[in-house]
Parts: sequence; C-alpha cells; structure tokens
Amino acid sequence: MDNPAARAAAIRRAAPRSAQSLSEGPRAAQGSTNEPSRRDRAQREGATIVRPTIEALPASRIREVANAGIGRSDILKFWFGEGDQVTPAFIRDAAKAALDAGETFYNHNLGLIELREALAAYANRLHVPTERIDVDRIAVTSAGVHALSLIDQALIEPGDRVVIVTPVWPNLTAMPRIMSAEVVPVSLTCHNGVWSLDLQRLLDAATPTTRIVLVNSPNNPTGWTMPQHDWDQLLAHCRRHGIWLVSDDAYERIVFEPSMTINGHAPSVLSQIGDDDRVISANTFSKSWTMTGWRLGWIVAPRRFVTQLGKVIEFNTSCAPPFVQRAGLVAVNEGESCVRQNVARLRASRDLLVDALAKVPGIEVAPPPGAMYLFFRIAGHGGDSVALAKQLVAEAGLGLAPGAAFGPEGEGYLRWCFAASETLLVQGAERLAAFLHS
Repeated sequence: MDNPAARAAAIRRAAPRSAQSLSEGPRAAQGSTNEPSRRDRAQREGATIVRPTIEALPASRIREVANAGIGRSDILKFWFGEGDQVTPAFIRDAAKAALDAGETFYNHNLGLIELREALAAYANRLHVPTERIDVDRIAVTSAGVHALSLIDQALIEPGDRVVIVTPVWPNLTAMPRIMSAEVVPVSLTCHNGVWSLDLQRLLDAATPTTRIVLVNSPNNPTGWTMPQHDWDQLLAHCRRHGIWLVSDDAYERIVFEPSMTINGHAPSVLSQIGDDDRVISANTFSKSWTMTGWRLGWIVAPRRFVTQLGKVIEFNTSCAPPFVQRAGLVAVNEGESCVRQNVARLRASRDLLVDALAKVPGIEVAPPPGAMYLFFRIAGHGGDSVALAKQLVAEAGLGLAPGAAFGPEGEGYLRWCFAASETLLVQGAERLAAFLHS
C-alpha cells in the first residue's frame, strides 16, 4: 500500500538542495532540517529579533496613560496634541472633489507641482526672504513627522552627533536614535512657570563635529519660543562650523505674544537663508489648519538636498496621496482666515486655562508664548509624572500627558493641550482642583 508520509519523505530527500533552501529557509543552510535556526533559537530564548537600537526605544508614555483610560467615556481627554475641531469644510470639499475626479494615482515623489508652487509662494509671502524660495526647494511629505524622519534618513550616518533642545516631542529624539545617531539634549530651564534657553549652552554643545542642531520653536510641550536674536546667533554659529540647522516649524503660526510675532509667524531663520545655507524647515498642515488626520507636511531646503530627497521619499512612501494634496493646496491658498481664527481661539483658551489653574493652590503655571500646551507642575507631585497622570485618569477622569514622555527634563511636569472648548477646559480645571483638594 502506498504510504503518503513515506512518499513525501522520499520526495524531500530527492529534491535538489536549492529547492530545499527555497522551501525551508535558513534551516537548509545549516545542513539539517532538524537543527533549529539562530532566529528560531533566539525566539524561543526570548531574545529580540529587531535591532538593539529599536529594542531600547521607550514606548510612548502618552499612549501608556491613554491606554489606562480605554473604555471610559467620562474622561476629559487633553493628552494628545490635537484640537477638538474638525478640518474646515472647504478643505474637506477639495479632497472630495479630487476623489470624485479620480485623483487616486501615484504622483511625483516631491509632490504635485501646484502644491509645491503654492508652498513656495506661502513661504515667500510669510517670511519675505532676502533670497526668493523657488519651487525646487520644496518637497511635499506624508505628514510633518515624515518630513523630520526623511531629513534624518538623508543626513545621518551611524555615530553622528545631533543636538536637540529639550524637553521636546519624543519623536524628535527617537528618530535620530533609530538612525544610530548620538543625541545630545540641551535642556530649557523653568522659573516660575516660564521656560527659557541658555543660548550659550546650546552653542557650546554644537561642536564642529556636530551634524545637526534641531530646534522646535514654538516648542511642544513648553510653548517656549526662540527669540529672533537667538536664532540669528545660532544660524551664524552653524554657518561657521558647517552644521545643519533643522527647524521643526509645526507651530510657527501659533504664537501669541505680539512682541514675538513677525508677519503672523514666530521668529525664524527662513527670512535670512539662501540656497547654499545648510538650513531645513520641516512643517505640517496639522496644527495651523486643524488637519491632524490628513498626514500632510512639507520641507523647505537647499535645492541640492531636495533633489536627493526625492530618492528617499521613493523608498519610503513614493508620494503623498494626491487627493490629500489637493486639500492642502486649498488650505494654503484660501485658509489664511482659518489660521487667524484658530490662533485667536487658542489664545483665548490659553488665557482661560492659565487663569483657572493659577487659582488652584500648589500649581505653578504661566502663559506660554506659543504652541497649544500648558506644561506645568504641582507642588508635592514632582516625582513620577506617569503615575500621577494615571492617577488623574483613574480618580478624576482627567487625561493629561506625563512630562516624562518628553524626556527626563520633563519629569515632574504635566502637559495639557488647550485646543479645546471653553466648557471642557473649565470642567477639566474643576476636576484637577477637586482632585488636589481631596
């Protein structure tokens, strides 16, 4: 009688070695199908199969706190950097029209030429640079965070030194570490709720061997905004030493102090740079136009960099979706009044929340000059910010981000996103006050 198992074994024994290698993978190379592969052994022994650099990356502490509130509908959620208003209708309508027109195909790696032209015009209009920014210095990306990741991929070799002003959104320190860079933090300091930078410390850290200096201003989470004279000195220093200066401009339009507002934006170096400068601006549609879920951003950089960046985009995402870019095009061309309204709303929300929290004993808070967050601490609760944030979720139904999520410099603080309605902000302040009183 024919034995199927015996027949299968005979077929395997008779099969060429190359065929066994294709079907059995790494085991065949070891000469025995019974000998476990190195990866199999590692999996059984609990060892990581990803790079040690990835294994060492901490998970999001904000997500950790948010996960503690899963399933509860009574929580007031201020933990993410996102407002509670949907994208304006005229922007959504542009995407719908593009979809109805069948714009669902690949497009140029660097983005639709119409959007790149509009972004170049926007940069020239906003910053009035001494050397005009042309379209070949613009690249469209799939989100602002994607822009920052692409920059790191294009510039960083393992072991490169990257200096970053902290505390900061954790993605900004994680991405260069993924590229095996050495990240050197230069911390802001806080006095009576006001955050500031010792510029000389930053200049001293930016040694001639430094590859990149990265500044996020206005800053997430503190709202700190770099003054123009500090930008000028930093630019001169980076020029002198051939250091790339990368500016995360996600909140450049969200600045509240008249003394720091220049033509509707925060202080910047874009008005001073030419095509030969090693300066890159990474930006996003998320905050100014309330388009967080659209995942659309852009880069302003030297044209030689942008030309090479097209290759990196190809090997990441190929291109940003065309119908999303159509929404961005309308936002840039027709959304200036929306930006102004958004900033005015955020200013009112900031002032309301600062006033409410300042009345609560033990809270140290001051109005931030930019962005959309309060980064504050509570007397007697300066230890474990993750534990405190989880306790606020469990006992007060209040969702705030732990300061530790933004680096060790943020430990002891909490971040409150005030891009929310006045009603929710008042309720949140009342819950925090009741929690502390109890």
